[in-house]
Amino acid sequence: MKTIGLIGGLSWESSAHYYRLINEGVKARLGGLHSARVLMLSLDFAPIAALQASGDWDVLDGQMAEAARSLTAGGAEMLLICANTMHLCAEAAEAATDVPLLHIADPAIAAIRAAGYTRVGLLGTAFTMEKPFYTGRMAAAGIAAIIPGDADRTTVHRIIYDELVQGVIRDESRAEYRRIIAALIADGAEAIVLGCTEIMLLVDARDSAVPLFDTLALHVEAAVEMALA
Repeated sequence: MKTIGLIGGLSWESSAHYYRLINEGVKARLGGLHSARVLMLSLDFAPIAALQASGDWDVLDGQMAEAARSLTAGGAEMLLICANTMHLCAEAAEAATDVPLLHIADPAIAAIRAAGYTRVGLLGTAFTMEKPFYTGRMAAAGIAAIIPGDADRTTVHRIIYDELVQGVIRDESRAEYRRIIAALIADGAEAIVLGCTEIMLLVDARDSAVPLFDTLALHVEAAVEMALA
């Protein structure tokens, strides 16, 4: 079993799910008393969020690279960044070590392609919805990403940062996400990608008329497969 290195705290709300789901996945595969070999470097999200907001991605590149080096020095044999948005720094983290980094978009893309979809709605932070590091990767795989309009992108982003990463779950916000999901479906989305690792705290299959692709769950599933290969 490979030791999985997790760059977490991005936010810790979703990192806790990563830890639980990875261990559940290993136990399901191996049975008995088995659990995963995991190292997690859990970062303080407040200064990271401030750097995101100010656009200081070069600084964040350096922090993700240092986190990757620290986990590798501790014995990690594979790396995961436990957030979609921080994959803006995936190349920097990957270049910092010889340990493979499992990109969060790749298992989602594989699952979407396996299901035969080519047009999907994408929900996430404004960075994930608007910057090409994510939608470009999908386009290269033949998948068109439909994103909400300006006002709805602002709503999706606000709920993530003001509520979900702080563990706040509101019925009113779930209703907003349901409305936005319905609008994406009306625009031609065949499925919806939950492109933020906290969105699964708020919505599930009951909130969408089309299939949902939970990037956190798919990332974990691929990580377990990689760790046990």
